[in-house]
Amino acid sequence: MKSLKNIPGIPLVLSVLFALLITSGCERDITVDLPTPEQELVVEGYINPGGPAYVFISRTSEFFAPVDSASLAGYAEKNALVVVSDGIISDTLIAPLPDLGYLYVSTQLTGEVGKTYSLYIRTADGKEATSSSTIMPPVVLDSVWFKVQGDLDSLGWMWARLSDPGTPGNAYRWFAKRTNKDDDFITPSGSVFEDKFFNGLSFDLVYNRGELPNSTAEEDENEEDGYYKKGDTIVVKFASITKESFDFWRAAETQSSSNGNPFGSAAPLKSNVEGAIGIWEGFSYTLDTVVAQ
Repeated sequence: MKSLKNIPGIPLVLSVLFALLITSGCERDITVDLPTPEQELVVEGYINPGGPAYVFISRTSEFFAPVDSASLAGYAEKNALVVVSDGIISDTLIAPLPDLGYLYVSTQLTGEVGKTYSLYIRTADGKEATSSSTIMPPVVLDSVWFKVQGDLDSLGWMWARLSDPGTPGNAYRWFAKRTNKDDDFITPSGSVFEDKFFNGLSFDLVYNRGELPNSTAEEDENEEDGYYKKGDTIVVKFASITKESFDFWRAAETQSSSNGNPFGSAAPLKSNVEGAIGIWEGFSYTLDTVVAQ
């Protein structure tokens, strides 16, 4: 009979089995007792030319807190004092759904290019948050078009030609939606960029079709995922944003792309709201409509 040690592969198999026996005998349940963090304010507010200021206010939750309609309603901030000012008019925002809170909208103030708008928030329990943001001038895309990707028959991405102004410090964000298919504008991954390395240059942009966070739509699970299709009518919303907005959204996209990855690096959000986490953003935009063909 042949000795086990002379059979190829047997020593390695025995070593693996021995290691498994040792590790299986050491298994035990580990309970991690996470401390309860203090709830922080979360602010997401916007103002753009011709539109009212609107601000969403909520609170952070514990890491393993339940996520359902009841718990989410509990995080919404009610009875907050929210004031937006352009230095001349100070508008106290109203809550369209006061029993819920969360959303606050201006009724006396609309955005204008070049103006700076300050934000002041005081919650019912006395927490305060402040910020300011300027509406940057819009930058018009030279052209926008749909192009089939590679050897795909009818699926492709959106392209655009941008001529960046010669003044440094411009930053942008790309949105798009399909009429009769998407309820709102959606940002793809990498939607924000700045002109740090291409100030004053002209170049082409290309973007795939983004999807809403936590989307469960059936069409987002087939071969069209990430693509536009011939016959789609696509509206591109190209926004000019501040450097602070660029820093915030770039960090937010970095976090989103590494979500669930234990080897991913933490990317703290660069909030521009003092006393809260989030963004108060003035921006302008242009719209272009393309029929994919």
